[in-house]
Parts: sequence; structure tokens; C-alpha cells
Amino acid sequence: MKKVTRDDLRQAAERFKNWGKWGADDEIGTLNYTRPEDIVRAAGLVRQGKVISMALNFDQYGPQGAKSKYPAMGRINPLHLMLRTGTDAYSGVLDSRGIRAADDLVVMPLQCGTQWDGLGHVFYENWMWNGYDCREVTSAGAQKAGIEKTKNRMVGRGVLLDVARAKGVEQLEDGYAITSDDLEETARKQGVRIGRGDFVIVRTGQMEGKLRQGSWDGYPGGDAPGFSFQTLEWVHGSEIAALASDTWGCEVRPNESEPGINQPWHWITIPIIGLTMGEIFYVADLAADCAADGQYEFLFVAPALPITGAVGSPTNPLAIK
Repeated sequence: MKKVTRDDLRQAAERFKNWGKWGADDEIGTLNYTRPEDIVRAAGLVRQGKVISMALNFDQYGPQGAKSKYPAMGRINPLHLMLRTGTDAYSGVLDSRGIRAADDLVVMPLQCGTQWDGLGHVFYENWMWNGYDCREVTSAGAQKAGIEKTKNRMVGRGVLLDVARAKGVEQLEDGYAITSDDLEETARKQGVRIGRGDFVIVRTGQMEGKLRQGSWDGYPGGDAPGFSFQTLEWVHGSEIAALASDTWGCEVRPNESEPGINQPWHWITIPIIGLTMGEIFYVADLAADCAADGQYEFLFVAPALPITGAVGSPTNPLAIK
């Protein structure tokens, strides 16, 4: 297999660049593809009143504490702490107003569980989405393309592409590079078509394999099935609003690139195409339901938390049928 080189990245950056497509001041990229009429049509897909979550619970049992040959980059599982408890109330430890209640807090990296990669998360060389200087992301957060700019987005037609099921396996093998043909063939078998402004969720089955094993070891940053560099043409040409998967980083690992180039697909999808990307989506329940009723499209609702200047956000993605 030919390895992705810096020259390949340069060519892809020029070929798939969406900078300026929605104006010089745009900060949300391909989320612009979803129009109000698309949301109205997506709402018409709700016929059963069924709501299916695609989020892992945010707790100490998440994937960030797992063994991996790659550094965790400071990511930990959420730390959930109580400020006031029912035990306090029962024992008479009350505040000055005598309120009997509980309060809590969470300490967590914003990308430790089911989450969106925002457009300030990955840079192409020294540039971020729409040609903004990467130094626009400072110690105070992203001055451009912060995740809060998406707070009234992430709603539209969702489509599950269950690649693993389409190939007749429980899960794709680690290192399997999903191609554009795989995506198109899966859509054909499911009887769906991907359209402009869609939110596409791809199932590899890897997360379910880890859950069956009872161990996340190797999941965060380890070998995984995922998108091939070749799918950039499909991502760009299909004009989807966003793309998500059940793996740690969406693209195939080991990467298809030369040494010194890590996550090359990310280099193009986020800063060049302007694609907001969902990772660590739990899709087992949705996949089972879609297989049972044959309906792989639904109303998708998955807002990011509007944390000013954040480059990612936890989310609770919902498929509503």
C-alpha cells in the first residue's frame, strides 16, 4: 500500500479546500450544508416516538484509562464529585439557608467520551479552518471556530451506515481501511442515499468488541478500523454536514501515512474541508433497531455544549424515529 506523503497532503488540501465557500468569516464549515427545509423533512421521519441515544455514560469506566502504546495527551475519564449529598442533609449539615439538596461537579477533558471534534481541534500546518492562523487558538481558547458557534446546529437527517453488518461481520478488523466503495455499497444494501446536509454515522463494531471483552485496552489511539485517506473525495463530494463513528479517531489505524504524519485524514477533513467530526459514538442500540425495522434514517439531534472557545465538546447524540 502506498503511504500518504506530505505531497499527497498538499495535493489533497488544494483539491478539497472549502475555505471561503461560506464567506471569509465562516466558523462552522460543512454544518452550513444543512438548511431549514432539511430539518423540516428530517422531522417527518419521526413516526414512532422512539428515542435512541448514541452516547456512552460519562463516568470512570470510559475508554481513557485503558492501556495503549500511544500517550493519552492528558485525557482522563470524567471525575464526578459531590458538593452536597443526601447524607449531609440527613445529618443536618445544611447551608445557611437550610436548603436540603444535593449538588455535584464534573472534571473532564471535553473529548474523553462521546464527543464532537470542533473546527479548532486540528490544524493543517499552521492553519485552521477557513484559513485562520492556528495561533487563534490560545491559552484562553479558540478565538475562531470555537464549538459554541455550532450551538444551534447538529440537527437534521441522520443516516447510519452499518458497514460491519453490510459485510456480514460483528466488527471490522483493526487496521481495515473503509473505502468510498464500502460506504456506497452499505448505503445501497440498506436502501438509503446520502444527501447534502446529512449527518452520517458509521458503525465498525469495534466499540462493541471492546465492551464484550470488558476492556478498553488498545481503544484510545490504538489500531482500529476506520476511514481510508481515499474517502476524502467521498466526504467532500457528498456535502454531508458531519460524520461520526464508533471508534476513538474515525480514521484507520495504523495510519496509512509515512512516519512523522499522524492522523492524515484529520489534517484534511477538519481544517481544509471544515467537517465537524463525531468520535466514540455508541451505536449498538441504534444498529440493532435499524436492522430490525429496516429504517436507517432518522431525525438526528446532537448539540454540542456551547463552551466558549472550546475545540471539542461532549454530546448525547439522539436518533429519533
